[in-house]
Amino acid sequence: MIFKRHISPQIHKTVFQAIGLCTLLIGMQMALRVENLLLLIFSLLGGAIIGEGFDLEKKFIFLCEKLKQKCNSSSPTFTQGLLTSFLIFCIGSLTILGALEEGISHNPTLLFTKATLDGFTAIALSASYGIGVLFSIIPLFIYQTSLTLLAKAIQPFFTPILINQLTAVGGILILGLGLSLLKIKEIRITNLLPSLIFVLIFKDFL
Repeated sequence: MIFKRHISPQIHKTVFQAIGLCTLLIGMQMALRVENLLLLIFSLLGGAIIGEGFDLEKKFIFLCEKLKQKCNSSSPTFTQGLLTSFLIFCIGSLTILGALEEGISHNPTLLFTKATLDGFTAIALSASYGIGVLFSIIPLFIYQTSLTLLAKAIQPFFTPILINQLTAVGGILILGLGLSLLKIKEIRITNLLPSLIFVLIFKDFL
């Protein structure tokens, strides 16, 4: 965030575009792990219907604005920074596998690896989005801690095939996020998040 003050608007714009391109790459790598393309499509369709029905994006923005007010932040990219970081940090096989391994065998190696990668990513994101990135720790903490504490009970549920399918759907969401970052097409990613729940619903078909 200190660096951001010394970055010219043109450099800031180019860095922003670089993050968008990297986000597209991350999304493509994740999406290519798909196990069942048809179920991926149905998961996204179901998620879109539920997400738009409840207008999750509007509710998420409301909560972010409340948090922003409590922090006395004037950052115009607070909400976008929080959402972008949340998707990149929380969605992916490394998060699930790392939490399960720590919870079952008390081996945090995967989580330390993930934390290192997330740390460097957070530096780049913070330079573009500001303090909103910091608050992605809230959903990350809830999600990752829940997986770790419940690891022994849910480990048989998260088969390698299911993890790959979750990762693939998450990759599609991150691809959409990359398109939004590059201003190619504005996509309401938050309203697609229920797609991940539909992957769990359809798991018996994998």
